[in-house]
Order: sequence, then C-alpha cells, then structure tokens
Amino acid sequence: MARMTQAEVEAYRRPVLDMLGADDPLDVQADEVSAWRELIDRADGDLRTRPAKGEWSVIECLGHMTDSELVTSARYRWVLAENEPPLQSWDQEAWAARFDHTHDDPATLLDLFAALRHANVALWQRTPPADRARSGTHAERGPESFDLLFRLQAGHGRLHRDQAERALAEVRRRG
Repeated sequence: MARMTQAEVEAYRRPVLDMLGADDPLDVQADEVSAWRELIDRADGDLRTRPAKGEWSVIECLGHMTDSELVTSARYRWVLAENEPPLQSWDQEAWAARFDHTHDDPATLLDLFAALRHANVALWQRTPPADRARSGTHAERGPESFDLLFRLQAGHGRLHRDQAERALAEVRRRG
C-alpha cells in the first residue's frame, strides 16, 4: 500500500475524529462493547442481512471492528514497547473477504471484540500520559502516536456502529 499525501491522511482522519468529537476516547471505547451487545440482540433475525449489495450487515460491521481491534492492539503495543516502530497497514476489504464474518457466531465474535477492547482500555489506563505521545510510523499515514491511534479507534468504532444501525434500519424498512 502506498504512502498517502498529507491531504489524503487528513481526509481519512478528519471524519473518523469528527465521530469522536470532544468526547473522551476512554469513555467511548469503554462503553462500546455494551452498545454492540445491545445492537446484536436487537438485530435478531436481521443480523446477517445486508441492506444492499456491496454493503455490510450488522454482523459484518462487528466483524470488521473485531478485526480492527486486533490490528490496533498490536499497533498500540509496538508503539509503547519499541522506539518509533513501523506500523503495518491492512486491507480491510481483503480481511472482510477472507474471514467472511457473515456466518460467525455473534456471541463468539462479540466475546473476542470485548476481550481485545477490555485489554486495550486497561492498557490506556495504566499508560502514563507522557507515554501516550510515543509514536510509530504507519505504512500509509506516517507518524501516529498512541494517543492519536486511541482516538482514531474510538471514532472508528462509532462510525461502524452507526453504519450497523443504518444497515439494520434499512433492512427493517425494506421489510
């Protein structure tokens, strides 16, 4: 994957960070597991139904967030343990195609997401504020600190939970 221009980096980060707004990323991330659990329960029989061709269902949105939490877990730890490490990018479309979360058991997927998220929230809480400025170099976006990665993940979670809510609403609207 090629390195993005600064304008492309900003175009990627801005909407994700806008989803976080002025909210505390710790609070947002700490509350996300229960929000997903409620959404999964509410989706019930519509969990795996795509709202339109090429769009993700509720379970696929959760699958993507679980994949993202896994990747981000490694990035956080590289940044904290090593000096300015390279941070691998990932192709979300390739992961979505290869791991096809459509048929995953929602409880198992949610348990994995919850375990990763709880470990990452605990890592954030025990990391001294000065260490949150430690950074690595993302393969596409350039330098990113632990603080920025954590804020991006909070906004990213909101973005995809909102996507899942819209998917469910559209599926139910179509009946």
